[in-house]
Amino acid sequence: MLPAELERALAVAPAAREPFLGRLAAMERDGQLLTNRKGELCVVAKLDLVVGRVQGHPDGFGFLVPEEGGDDYFLNAREMHKVLHGDRAVVRMSGVDRRGRPEGEIVEVLTRANVEVVGRLHEERGTYFIVAENRRINQDFLVPPGGTGNATVGQIVVAEILEQPAHNREPVARVKEVLGSATDPGIEIEIALRKHALPFEFSKEAVRQAKRLPTEVRPADRKDRVDLTALPLVTIDGENAKDFDDAVYCERKGRNFRLIVAIADVAHYVRDGDAIDHDARERGTSVYFPRRVIPMLPEELSNELCSLKGNVDRLCMACDMEVTPLGAIRSYRFYPAVMHSHARLTYNQVWTWLSAPATAKSAEAKALLPHLVNLYELYHAFAAAREKRGAIDFDTVELTIEFDEHGKITRIVPDPRNDAHKLIEECMLAANVCTAEFLSSNRHPVLYRVHERPPPDKLAALREFLATSALHLGGGEQPTAADYAKLLDSVRERADFQLLQQVLLRSLSQAQYRPDNEGHFGLAYEAYTHFTSPIRRYPDLLVHRSVKAVLAGKQYHPSGMTWQQLGVHTSMTERRADEAARDVTNWLKCHFMQDKVGEDFDGTISGVTSFGLFVTLDGLNIDGLVHITELGRDYFHFDAGRHALIGERSGRTFQLAERLRVKVARVDLEQTKIDFTLAEDTPSASAPERRPVFVEPLSRDSRPPKGKARR
Repeated sequence: MLPAELERALAVAPAAREPFLGRLAAMERDGQLLTNRKGELCVVAKLDLVVGRVQGHPDGFGFLVPEEGGDDYFLNAREMHKVLHGDRAVVRMSGVDRRGRPEGEIVEVLTRANVEVVGRLHEERGTYFIVAENRRINQDFLVPPGGTGNATVGQIVVAEILEQPAHNREPVARVKEVLGSATDPGIEIEIALRKHALPFEFSKEAVRQAKRLPTEVRPADRKDRVDLTALPLVTIDGENAKDFDDAVYCERKGRNFRLIVAIADVAHYVRDGDAIDHDARERGTSVYFPRRVIPMLPEELSNELCSLKGNVDRLCMACDMEVTPLGAIRSYRFYPAVMHSHARLTYNQVWTWLSAPATAKSAEAKALLPHLVNLYELYHAFAAAREKRGAIDFDTVELTIEFDEHGKITRIVPDPRNDAHKLIEECMLAANVCTAEFLSSNRHPVLYRVHERPPPDKLAALREFLATSALHLGGGEQPTAADYAKLLDSVRERADFQLLQQVLLRSLSQAQYRPDNEGHFGLAYEAYTHFTSPIRRYPDLLVHRSVKAVLAGKQYHPSGMTWQQLGVHTSMTERRADEAARDVTNWLKCHFMQDKVGEDFDGTISGVTSFGLFVTLDGLNIDGLVHITELGRDYFHFDAGRHALIGERSGRTFQLAERLRVKVARVDLEQTKIDFTLAEDTPSASAPERRPVFVEPLSRDSRPPKGKARR
C-alpha cells in the first residue's frame, strides 16, 4: 500500500499524522517495512527478504549475517561493491553457491555503519585515493580535488565518507585528520582505535558526572552493608595492574573452607541509563593494548573509587561460600559490604611465599601467609573437583612484550603461569557459578556466559583427523567436556601433543553472552555467568544489578535494550576489543621483524591452508606465511581432514604442529604480513626419494578446488 492509503485505512487523525509517518520511517530503519520502486510499503517478512549485518572478507566477497539467526548469505564481490563491512542491509536469496550456501542479492541498505574510514593515502596518475586499514573493507575511497587537506602520500589519515558505495559508484571520502607516518610511535594504536570504531573519548556528560563523584567511601554509603574491614582480604594481580576488581579471603570452618570473594561495587556508583552507564555500554569492555589501556569506566572509577586498592575502604558485593574438602560448594550467600584490602599482592610474590614459606620475612607477609595457605589448600580441592567434573584444561603460554623508551619491541618473553594464577582463577570461577545458580533459581533474567557444544561440521572434521592418529573421541554425537579432557590427558605425553591440542581447541565454539542459559561446555558447568570484573566488563555490571534486584525483592530491566540485544552487543564489543588488540600486537611484531629479513628461525606450523603454511616462531609467538610456491617443485594438495599439505610426487607432508626452520623473506608493515621461506637445512620436497613412497590417495572431498593447488 501507499503510505497515504495506509493512513486512510487506519483513519489516522490529522494531529497524529506526523508521529504516524515517524513510526513508518522507524519501521523501515528497523527492516520491518520496505518501500518498493512504486513507492508502496511492503512487509519485509512477506517478501522473503532477510535483514542482517554485512561481514566483509579481505578477498572481496562477504556474508550477510541474519539478525533472526539461521544460515549466512554469501555475497559475491559484485554485491559487496554496494556496501561496506558492518552495514545493515536487506537481501533476497538469489541462488545457492557450489558449497550449498544460500547466495544473497542486496535489495536495500538500511543503515550505514561507517561514516569515517582510517587508511593510507595513495596517489596514482594524479588521482588520490585511500586504502582502508580495515581489510574487511575492500573498496578504495576516491578523494575529490582539494580533499587531501594537509596529508601527504603515504600518511595514515582519518577521512569523512562523503558518498557511500553503490553498484556503479566508488565511495568518496575527504581527509579530516592526519594521524601521522606509518612508523610513528603509538600510530598502531591510533589506527586500531579508528579502524575498529572503538570509543576512546568519554562524553562531556560522563566526564562531568565522574568529576562529581566522591574520592572516598562516605558514611551514607556504608548504610545497610556488612562490615568486612577487619577481615584480611587481599588482591592478587599482575605487576602492572591498576584496576583491582576482586579481593579474596579464606579460612577454615571445621573440615570445610569459608571463601569470600569481594567484587568492586560499581553498580552503586554507575546507575542504569546515566551518562557513565551510556558510555560503558557503548564500550562494552576495557581494551588492553601494549603500553595503553582504553578503560570502560572513567579513571576516577576504574583506578580510584571502585578499584580495591590496598589499605583503603571500598564498597563491594561479597559472595560468601562454604566449600567442602572435595571442592563442592555447600552453601553461598550474596550481600553488599564494605571492605579494606590489607595488601596489594602479585602472583609471583604469592607463589614465592607459598612455594618457599621461609621467604615470607616481613611482618605483613607472616600475618598473611596462613590465609594464603588456606587459599592454596582450597585451590587443590577446586582443582580436584574440576578434574572430576571433566572441564577441559588446555596448556597455553602467555607472552609479554617488552619495549624500549622509543616504543620499539626489545624482547618477547613468556609470561609463565604459576599456581597463584590458578588459585585466583578457581576462586573467580566459584563466584561466577554461584551467581549463575542464584539468578537462575530466582528466575531473574541475566546474561549468561554461554559456550555451546562443538558444531556437527567441526566435530566430523575432528573425528576424521583423530582417526589418522588411531585416536577416538568418546561421547558419540554428543561428546562432553569430560570426553575432551580424557582424550587430552591421554595424549599429553605424546610427541604430537601440541598438534592434537590445537586441533581439539579449533573444534570448539566461541563463547558468547546470551540471556538463554545453554551452559558452558568447556568449563563443564550447567550455568555460568560473569560477576567478577564489573570495572572492565559491562555484562558483569549488568549481573551485579540483577543480584542487587533479587536481594531487594525486585526485578532489574535494562533501559534501551532487551537482554537479547545486550547479549549480541556485548559479544560484539568483546570481539571488537580482541581484534583491535590483535591488530596492534601484529603491527608491533612486524615492526620488530623488519631488521630480521634474511635470518633463520625455528618454528611450528600453526595453520595449514590451500595456499600455504602459517608458522609460529619459537619464543616470539610471531606468525608468518610460507607460500605453497616455496615448498618445492611439486604439486601440493590440501587435506583439510589431516590439516596437511601433501606433495603429489614426493609424498612430502607438511602437517599442523610440525617443526620447521624458516628464513624471513619479507616484512610488509602496511599489510602486517610476514613471508617466510624454508631454510636451507629443511628437507626439500623436491629432493628425490631413495625408496618408493606410498602416498595416501586424497578423497574427493579433500581435493582442493581447481586453481588452488599450484607449484
